[in-house]
Amino acid sequence: MKCYIGIDLGSTTTKAVLMDPDGAVLGRGITNSRSNYATAAAVAKQEAVIGTRLTLFRRGLGEIGPPELMDAFMEDLEHSFRLEQFLEQAEDLRVTCNGFAEGPRFACKEDAATEAVDEVFRRLGDEAPAMFAPGAQRKSDFFRDIAGSRFMHIGEEVAKDAGLGFDLLLNLYDKSIIEVENRPPAGDMAGKFQRALERAIADVPELHADPETAGSAMTGALDVELEEDYVVGTGYGRVTLPFPKEHIRSEILCHGLGAHLMHPETRTVLDIGGQDTKAIQVDPDGIVENFQMNDRCAAGCGRYLGYIADEMNMGLHELGPMAMQATKSVRINSTCTVFAGAELRDRLALGEKREDILAGLHRAIILRAMSIISRSGGIRDEFTFTGGVANNEAAVKELRKLVQENYGEVTININPASIYTGALGAAAFARRAVAN
Repeated sequence: MKCYIGIDLGSTTTKAVLMDPDGAVLGRGITNSRSNYATAAAVAKQEAVIGTRLTLFRRGLGEIGPPELMDAFMEDLEHSFRLEQFLEQAEDLRVTCNGFAEGPRFACKEDAATEAVDEVFRRLGDEAPAMFAPGAQRKSDFFRDIAGSRFMHIGEEVAKDAGLGFDLLLNLYDKSIIEVENRPPAGDMAGKFQRALERAIADVPELHADPETAGSAMTGALDVELEEDYVVGTGYGRVTLPFPKEHIRSEILCHGLGAHLMHPETRTVLDIGGQDTKAIQVDPDGIVENFQMNDRCAAGCGRYLGYIADEMNMGLHELGPMAMQATKSVRINSTCTVFAGAELRDRLALGEKREDILAGLHRAIILRAMSIISRSGGIRDEFTFTGGVANNEAAVKELRKLVQENYGEVTININPASIYTGALGAAAFARRAVAN
């Protein structure tokens, strides 16, 4: 099957979308961008291929039960596959840590260090199934975040029991994680899918899935040859992508077209990404008519929220829910990342509640975005909000309020897959390049 791939290389995350010849999206993939953009692009593409295999399996399986059970089965299958991926990368990380432990720097403690590393990863492997069970809450889906968090927690206990300094294990982890991150999971994909399928069948017995039928559907999904016909890259790091110049499109064009494909009546697009904020006006065909962007700094973007999360010792995904608990909105004078920490600490010292401060921060971010929208020509119905910040419920709440106050009743679209908007537009450009 010929396929068309769009890759959006953002400053914080890299996204990929795989599209078939009819323009249907078969798979999506996302990874953290790291410092190695080529690897991030490869991993995101690999994730989109995995998503495509799952889509093809679902089609091949047919209707073997009620829709709600099928959804639970597919969710369990994906969770089980992610567990297989995690265990593969964890083993790679264990071996890499031990490789450094056996080097000259740690030679005097080689046996103790390798034994401690092995114990850390034994415990990590024991708790991994629970972390990937359906409904399990994780602060992140990225391997580095999950493994790092658990390594710190488990490693401290193991080092103490072994009479080693925790710094030694921490140094081993820091040296190893970069290497492992820059090696996309390369194990037997078919084997991982088959093991995941066996676990999913066992976990959802009420579906009465016939193992032979399910196995045949999985084999069929894995046997489909995905022929990469054309790839288009976009995003913050697009100039670093290993593509010819004719395979590169601007973020503005891709987000405008992507928003149009998600919501055909879109006329105004707001994208708040990791590094910038874009306001885009498009015509009925999704062609860009006008746009405005923030200036050179990342004030009020995803990186700013990430910095705030670090300052408050919270996960990025926790900011929105906490802000939703506010009883008032504290006025924030600056969305400058450089000064955010100082103002945040001042507000806390004055006795302001964290949730009220966060509500004020979200309002300040959206006020800044509204200014950029105004410079682009204002909001025309329909209005589509995209980017990672579109998944933040507190930001969405403030946006709806300010749009109502300034523009009246406007249809506001927020797609669950909004973070893939740029990659979707890039995939559509890839398909059009061949069609034309």
